[in-house]
Amino acid sequence: MAKKSAVERNKKRVRMARQSAGRRARLKAAAVDQLLSAEDRFAARLKLAEMPRNSAPVRQRNRCQLSGRPRGFYRKFRLSRIALRELASQGLIPGMVKSSW
Repeated sequence: MAKKSAVERNKKRVRMARQSAGRRARLKAAAVDQLLSAEDRFAARLKLAEMPRNSAPVRQRNRCQLSGRPRGFYRKFRLSRIALRELASQGLIPGMVKSSW
């Protein structure tokens, strides 16, 4: 089980990224728009740099929904490998069976 503080910190980052996504996209578009003057593009880059770092989606960490584990993460299930195996063994994931050959 991951530390509760790490899980909560990541949830905060997800919330901040969702809230500032529109403004961040507008500033990024303005920063690379060749039709704007160099001063306007530079000003957009400065405003983008003033935004909180945790509002950037790249700072989010994929974590297991059950345990909060950050490694061995399956995006399709949003679970770690350990939690996925436990749920599959219990038959709680439709269509997933233990392989044998």
